[in-house]
Order: sequence, then structure tokens, then C-alpha cells
Amino acid sequence: MDVSEVAEMLMAQGKRVSVAEADTAGLIGYLLGTIPGSSQFFPGGVIAYTGGLKQSILGVSDELYVTKGSVCEEMAIAMARGVLELTGTDYAVSTTGVTGPGQGRSSFPIGTFYIGLADANGNDVAIHAQFDSDRDGNKRAAAQAAIDLLGERLQQSQGN
Repeated sequence: MDVSEVAEMLMAQGKRVSVAEADTAGLIGYLLGTIPGSSQFFPGGVIAYTGGLKQSILGVSDELYVTKGSVCEEMAIAMARGVLELTGTDYAVSTTGVTGPGQGRSSFPIGTFYIGLADANGNDVAIHAQFDSDRDGNKRAAAQAAIDLLGERLQQSQGN
């Protein structure tokens, strides 16, 4: 889904979204900010590239970080929920994954991502995505997956 379509739905519904990004390093925020009038629906977000920021700013528990690691469904949900609560938005999306070219401390294959979505009603979800590209391509694919996930939720809310 094109980011402009997501922006139109957010504005039409009077909703706002924030972002918590690890390995996409601000790319989702950048994409949202390319839309004229984006300040109406996008107040900002957090780039939490390292574990310490996930805990201190987004409120991710030390236990989650230690027991599950930084690349997992639970982390993506905790990041999204944390930024939603921090910013007071209606929706929040998050990304955490392994961009490459190396795996770092992760045992997951390069291109593994978890995309999180939280909303003000507590309907939190994360999806697993696997991409097969270079570092930049994996980041772009994960950012697009987050935009798509948000777009799907916004379409569902229009139908209700």
C-alpha cells in the first residue's frame, strides 16, 4: 500500500500514528513525513537501535530483552505499545530485525524482521517477515511492511 493512501486514511479518520524503529533506523518516519500535512497524523517516534533505548525510552522490560532477545514478536509488540503510550497516538508501528550483511548477535537469518502494530484499544499484533535483499533493500522492505500492516488495520476500522 502506498504511504499516501495510508496518510489519507489517517486524516479521514482523524487518527495519528507514531513509530518505534530499530533496524529501519527512521525510514518509516521518513516515509510518513514525505506526505504534505503529515504533522496532522504523525507526531514522531523513537529510533531505538540498541537494547538500552528500547528499555529506557520505550519501557521494554529487561526480562523480555534477556529471555527473548531484540528480534522477536514480543519485542515488536512491546516497542509499538511503548511508543504509543509515550506519544498518545491512536496507532503505533515498530520494526526489529536483522538487516545484514552480518547477523550481529542474532541467530536469525539476515532479512528476518518482526513488524509490530499497537492501537489505543489494546489490539496489538506482530507479524514475521523474511526478505532477501541487501541491507538497504531489507530496511526498505521492512518499512513498507509496517506501512502495509497499518494500512490494513485502517481499512478494517473503516469497515466497522
